[in-house]
Amino acid sequence: MFLVGLSGGIASGKSTVVAVLRELGCAVIDADVIARQVVQPHSKAHQQILQHFGTEILLENGEINREALGNIIFSQPEKRRLLNSITHPEILKEMLKQVLKYFVLGYRYVILDIPLLFETHGLTRFMKYTVLVYCDPLTQLARLMKRSGLGTAEAEARISSQLPLDEKRKWATHVIDNSGDWESTRRQVLQLHARLEGSLDFLWARLAVGTAVAGLGGLVFLLLRHFIS
Repeated sequence: MFLVGLSGGIASGKSTVVAVLRELGCAVIDADVIARQVVQPHSKAHQQILQHFGTEILLENGEINREALGNIIFSQPEKRRLLNSITHPEILKEMLKQVLKYFVLGYRYVILDIPLLFETHGLTRFMKYTVLVYCDPLTQLARLMKRSGLGTAEAEARISSQLPLDEKRKWATHVIDNSGDWESTRRQVLQLHARLEGSLDFLWARLAVGTAVAGLGGLVFLLLRHFIS
């Protein structure tokens, strides 16, 4: 099994691509979903966040108000780094658990949906392939304004707070251009899926693990026969 990193930018259409991949039966691990899970009340990360950011960021039910916390880290880079230092280790641990689950289930590859994949270069070294969901700047701006009801200046500020898609494109091994219609994007996802399914990368590793497990099973069987007899 090998890992495929998937990323995009705000309003680039990554969720559309993920939906098609799930429809195809692909194993997708969503870092955003895990990020919400690891900060649930009473968790280690939840307690650390409260220590550093105060109870003002809590909702009435005790959960973290993501919008309030987002407003803080959006304008204060040092606070963003602090939050990342708290949450990232917990997110990575949970992602590893899920990767191991899919390995045991026999999946050929696992897709890691990570919004900041290209910003955190340390993660890309674990990926056999990296996929960027791209769209041109004008399309990105128009989609964000329509989706969020933002004005031009505010939408541009949100986009500029991220690494530009054209910059991310240089790091990606595969690019899905989502500037066009849904059918065009779907065709590109189907082509990518076929290419990944046909890849023989790391097949030797799976065979080696299978051989080792079979050998260990045989040894246990022989030992049991010896002691029983």
